[in-house]
Amino acid sequence: MHEQHRRFYSHHLGQDIDMLVFGTWGFPVVIFPTSGGHDNEARDFKLIEAARPLIEAGRVKLYCIDSVDRFSWYAKHLHPSIRVQNHGFYDQFLSDELVPMLQQECNVDKIGVAGCSFGGYQALNFAFRHPNQVAHLFTMGAAFDIRQFMDGYHDDNVYFNNPPEYLPGAQSEHFHWMNIILGTAEHDFCKNSTFDISRILSEKGISHTLDVKPFGDHDWPVWREMFPQYLSTI
Repeated sequence: MHEQHRRFYSHHLGQDIDMLVFGTWGFPVVIFPTSGGHDNEARDFKLIEAARPLIEAGRVKLYCIDSVDRFSWYAKHLHPSIRVQNHGFYDQFLSDELVPMLQQECNVDKIGVAGCSFGGYQALNFAFRHPNQVAHLFTMGAAFDIRQFMDGYHDDNVYFNNPPEYLPGAQSEHFHWMNIILGTAEHDFCKNSTFDISRILSEKGISHTLDVKPFGDHDWPVWREMFPQYLSTI
């Protein structure tokens, strides 16, 4: 399986950012790491290995991007308004710099996004903020209410990065063209959060799959089971 490390400068972030790429061709899927995780996480926890057959068959090309959580949601030394503002720079980097690169590299109009736990929040939030750029969305064991990181602070930036708040009123024809799978497990402590997002999507008439595994909890073995199943729908 082909693996490549890339480091490139982001003008929106004002810093270098790392990414691991797996595969040589196939539909591009960006994988976001869990809380505070880095580009090597999906490889080290065997999520990439679980998808090896699809990667080697040229079905998908996986891009594991670094996070900036230490400067945003998890930066407790910063005021909440600065935390969410820094996440905004990350969102701009993804939309204006990373996605156009993948569109050109893979000759596609849209990409896929995926993530486990907090990476699932990142994937879903990006997909519904930029539905014209996303064709496939896969979340595994995720929670989506970002207000828990804001210490009671709230502004428009918080609102528009908090899916349970903005999704009920959000509108885009692209929502209805997206392949959406929300994955959780029977004993996952984030299960109710996934159910809440599924309910909102159902009320809006947005087609999606709610996948509840009858085994496991909030951990990598369940996510390794889910990931290749979800990728196979591309």
